[in-house]
Amino acid sequence: MTAPRILLAGDAALVVEFGDRVDPALNREVRALWRAAERAAIPGVLDLVPTYRSLLVSYDPLTTDPDELRERLLEIDAEKGSLDPAASRLVRVPTAYGGEFGPDLPFVARHNGLTEAEVIEIHSGTDYLVYMLGFSPGFPYLGGMSPRIATPRLTTPRLAIPAGSVGIAQQQTGIYPVESPGGWQLIGRTPLRLFDSGRQPPALLEAGDSVRFVPISPEEYFEIERGVRSGLEALAEGDGGAA
Repeated sequence: MTAPRILLAGDAALVVEFGDRVDPALNREVRALWRAAERAAIPGVLDLVPTYRSLLVSYDPLTTDPDELRERLLEIDAEKGSLDPAASRLVRVPTAYGGEFGPDLPFVARHNGLTEAEVIEIHSGTDYLVYMLGFSPGFPYLGGMSPRIATPRLTTPRLAIPAGSVGIAQQQTGIYPVESPGGWQLIGRTPLRLFDSGRQPPALLEAGDSVRFVPISPEEYFEIERGVRSGLEALAEGDGGAA
């Protein structure tokens, strides 16, 4: 792997680029630098944000020289070594498919010449890499979806998508952590809470995790949802804060 390209991003950030494509190998390089830079605790660095193919490094421009920071990042990259694949987590995400939980499942099936059951089997039959979080707090962009169920975005985005909705856009799949507008095809929903500002860390997933969707019934969905709510209520009562 050649040395990455480092670019200015405004007056308070650098972008460390490892390539120009979506590729698991490039993403491993991004995440390896992310972890190594975290361990290095570089003075003046405020935040590190991994993406598909680059690492955003935010810094305090009043205390940090960007040229010196650039050289330090190159040193860390040269010494970072490889990322241990065994260090990643596998997160199982219970998902109720179709019906009120996935109103676009019939369209995804028709678009690809499949039955709804086949779409569910394909979608839940593989482990997905969390390339990055973005769009909204805790939104995971997942790689590895089968092209057999790839489906275009909605022509007109919805104004409000329920939190936990699982969607497809082209050859990507993802999960809406909070209620928000969006244009992905909705095929299911998880009762898990992917983002909670009162939780540490607030996001359930992080870059480098693996996600496995586990099909559940509507009854199981509501049972898990009640458990999640009870847990949040107990947490709020224990610390006096709002969940």
